[in-house]
Amino acid sequence: MFESVGAKVEALYYAFGDIDLFIIVDAPDNVTAAALSLTVNATGAVAAKVTVLLTPEEIDAAGKKTPTYRPPGK
Repeated sequence: MFESVGAKVEALYYAFGDIDLFIIVDAPDNVTAAALSLTVNATGAVAAKVTVLLTPEEIDAAGKKTPTYRPPGK
């Protein structure tokens, strides 16, 4: 499934707790990752959740942006 959309499984871990399986995937973009999640979730057999991981460089770039924000009620 992953290869069919240009993605690659980097790692797979089983875990105890609320989440039983973690799959780390290198996908070409977020749209591809969302398509994978939608496809798996549409079966109803499992529930997949996507968490986008950011590189240190991406966090540094985000920290340099200064969005304009007005808190509610102000």
